[in-house]
Amino acid sequence: MPYPVVHLMFFVFCLSSSALYGFVNTARSEGVHWTDWWHLVLLLMLGGFFSLLPDIPAVWNYLMYGTIEHTMAGPVPTHSLLFSSLAFFGAALIGQLLYRHRGKAVALGIFGWAASLSHLLLDDVADGAITYFYPFDNRSMSLFSYVNVDLAEVNFMYYNLAGMVIVLFVSCIMLMTIWSLNYLGFGFRYLPLGTRIGDGEKNNEIYVVGSGHSSEEGHAADTLKK
Repeated sequence: MPYPVVHLMFFVFCLSSSALYGFVNTARSEGVHWTDWWHLVLLLMLGGFFSLLPDIPAVWNYLMYGTIEHTMAGPVPTHSLLFSSLAFFGAALIGQLLYRHRGKAVALGIFGWAASLSHLLLDDVADGAITYFYPFDNRSMSLFSYVNVDLAEVNFMYYNLAGMVIVLFVSCIMLMTIWSLNYLGFGFRYLPLGTRIGDGEKNNEIYVVGSGHSSEEGHAADTLKK
């Protein structure tokens, strides 16, 4: 398996790269409030924590037994879709406490879930045995190992199907991360907390980032110029 620092770096610098770019670009051109910096740090800390969630048993196993066994939490495999889904509920609960807004809580939950799934992805690339479908199927598998063979050794349809599943898995994780961060204001252009409208409360107005003016005011200014 990759070391924890690899999981952290992959999620922060690869999957969250669009958010980092948008935030830095907005901070340099328009400036952001210190609360927005804390908002960014908080999201990266949450994403980093949930990207390590499947390895969490290693903490108490090391403290109690001196081992780094990290694949089981009692009878439950931690490297599975079921265990990773705990990241969704944990992050959504934190989001509800922070934002007091159901939509943002769900977005943060999806963000945390994507972080946890990225852990499975990296371990799979490293030829780790992942129990994806526990408890329906207790067999371990590695999706990437299915296509890491000579095409002549396997069925042509089987070879291509395995490749398509891998592409869909990677794409889902990327889209989950991009959508959730964009919903929370971390798109290719960061939307500071102070300029937000309230997610649907004023759909008739579109605020320009950093300007503090609504589209209605812009239309009025254009009319006066004419």
